[in-house]
Amino acid sequence: MAERWAPDSWRSKPIVQVPGYPDEAALKGVEDQLATFPPLVFAGEARKLKRALAKVSAGEAFLLQGGDCAESFAEHRADNIRDFFRVMLQMAVVLTFAASSPVVKVGRVAGQFAKPRSSDSETIDGVTLPSYRGDIINDSAFTPEARIPDPQRLLKAYRQSAATLNLIRAFATGGYANLDHAHQWMLGFIKDSPQSGRYQDIANRITESLDFMRACGIDPEAHPELRTTDFYTSHEALLLGFEQAMTRVDSTSGDWYATSGHMLWIGDRTRQKDHAHIEFARGVKNPIGLKCGPSLKPDNLIELIDLLNPENEPGRLTLIVRAGSDKVGEVLPGFIRAVEREGRKVVWSCDPMHGNTITANGYKTRPFDRILKEVTDFFAVHRSEGTYAGGIHIEMTGQNVTECTGGARAISDTDLSARYHTFCDPRLNAEQAIELAFLLAEQLKKERSGKERPIIAAE
Repeated sequence: MAERWAPDSWRSKPIVQVPGYPDEAALKGVEDQLATFPPLVFAGEARKLKRALAKVSAGEAFLLQGGDCAESFAEHRADNIRDFFRVMLQMAVVLTFAASSPVVKVGRVAGQFAKPRSSDSETIDGVTLPSYRGDIINDSAFTPEARIPDPQRLLKAYRQSAATLNLIRAFATGGYANLDHAHQWMLGFIKDSPQSGRYQDIANRITESLDFMRACGIDPEAHPELRTTDFYTSHEALLLGFEQAMTRVDSTSGDWYATSGHMLWIGDRTRQKDHAHIEFARGVKNPIGLKCGPSLKPDNLIELIDLLNPENEPGRLTLIVRAGSDKVGEVLPGFIRAVEREGRKVVWSCDPMHGNTITANGYKTRPFDRILKEVTDFFAVHRSEGTYAGGIHIEMTGQNVTECTGGARAISDTDLSARYHTFCDPRLNAEQAIELAFLLAEQLKKERSGKERPIIAAE
């Protein structure tokens, strides 16, 4: 029998990847204050996302999850949020129209502040300081004062998340997401790129389809699904004090929900079955993601699934596989066969970013060809196993950055320094993200054709 769960039961478990705050009383005071703040998201929204993800697990939709590696206080500007939202809309349009697939849109946004690190410290020019762990914890400036964990940053992260959510909700429901505006979503810096022509072709066809509907007497304005969109938020549930403070009882169901975001995920470094992060996640009713790297064994994966989704509820658990382009064909089949053998209902999503990080010219980067290869192999393995490749999980931005090499403009190692803005991991720029969307559309067409995988009868 599972141990009794409470929002603070994680505190009795071992924990990794947490900062050491010098003033525990100040930290508790901030967490107590956060516990009185309004929720950022609502339980009904999280349930709606879970229902959408249940359709993904059944092969009836596709999960598009993307956003910043780590949100920044300094980069919090309305135009950055708008441009990120525009790229997500463009990617969704490519997938929906070119692949005839409904798309569930989930941003790494409005809460993605904390980052796990491979080392507790870093050394520059002989000086060793604590690692930067994200703006919610400390500052990226390489000074002793900046690297001290500051509880007040939790309050700033909450307020920024609330402001970001407010703007995204306005974009999603206030007319900006209207399909009549598909042409206007194109960012200026990619208008002369090869992806621009391909996207504009889709936008033209959408316009023709809407004009045809109007000519037939069907007014698209009367159909909210053509004018608005559902957009959800997600982040890694790393800083559990913050998550506990934002966990509330839903008045309609009596269940506990994390109201910091619609979907939370557990990272590859914090998925120990007897540790704090799994303990916290098993008790909230939100959709949960689990990062699955090469060190995870199939039997251990089943143990984690049983802890996180004991009722085998469709849409509850998304397995985010981050194997690397050279290992996905070796690692993924074992995961799939174990899950299928045990009859577990999950969403399979591909994270082609974290297993493909290298260093070039002193910069962390990710070669775009490796990212594409991991995605292609991810789909190929699922076709060979007769299962559904249901999603993608990427780090991307609407800014014109040069952080990942390759793509249509062939960003080289020497180009990285031109616009390398990330404080953590390299992100796809908008052009690379849309190029990836076209590849995904082609892969989804193969899935839907049924020519390369067996047709599985519905239960």
